[in-house]
Amino acid sequence: MQLTSQSLSDGHPIAGEFAFCVPAAEGHVALSSNRNPHLSWRDAPAGTRSFAVICHDPDVPSRGDDVNREGRSVPADLPRVDFFHWVLVDLPADTAAIEAGAHSSSVTPNGKPGPAAPGGGRHGINDYTGWFAGDAQMQGNYFGYDGPCPPWNDSIRHRYVFTVFALDIARVPVEGTFTGQQVRDAIAGHILAQASLTVSYSLNPAVPA
Repeated sequence: MQLTSQSLSDGHPIAGEFAFCVPAAEGHVALSSNRNPHLSWRDAPAGTRSFAVICHDPDVPSRGDDVNREGRSVPADLPRVDFFHWVLVDLPADTAAIEAGAHSSSVTPNGKPGPAAPGGGRHGINDYTGWFAGDAQMQGNYFGYDGPCPPWNDSIRHRYVFTVFALDIARVPVEGTFTGQQVRDAIAGHILAQASLTVSYSLNPAVPA
C-alpha cells in the first residue's frame, strides 16, 4: 500500500496553509487557514472493507509548565507524548483520496461539528478538545482535522505523522466523541496494511522546521 500527497512531502516541513497557526511578528503566532492536506493511496490489499486516517504529533510536551511562556523554553529532553490532529474512520473501501480542504478549510472556534464526515466516514475528536477545555472562547468538541500549532518556545521541531489504515472491517467499533487512542485500540487486529507520510513544523524562529 502506498500513500502520496500533493500537499505533503515526506521528511519535509508542512506548509503553513495546512497548519492551525503560523508565526507572527506580534504575539508570536496567528491563526492560519487550517486546511486538511491532500492524501491519495493505492494498492490496498484484497479484503479491505474500509479505511481509517490518523494524524498525530509524537513530540508534544508531557508537561505544560513552560509551554508558550515568555522568557522560558520547553526543554528538548522533556518526555514527549502523542497529540492527535485528525481521527477519521469508516471511509468506504472504494475511497482512494481525500482532497485538500475537503475536511477543513479554516479554524473553527469551539470546534467543527461531527461525527459525520465527507465521503461517508466518521470523524473522531482531536486533542484540541482537551487543549482548549476551560477557554470560554475556544472550548468545545474539535471533530475532524485541525493542523499543527506547536509551542512557539519549544526547543525541538515537531513531527506530524499521517497514516492511512486498510481495515478488514466496514465499521470501527467506536461511538460518539471517540478519540485517536480509542480508534488505535479498536483497529488493533484489523489492520491489513498501512502507509504513512511524516512532515515537520516549528513556530520557534530559532528552531528550523
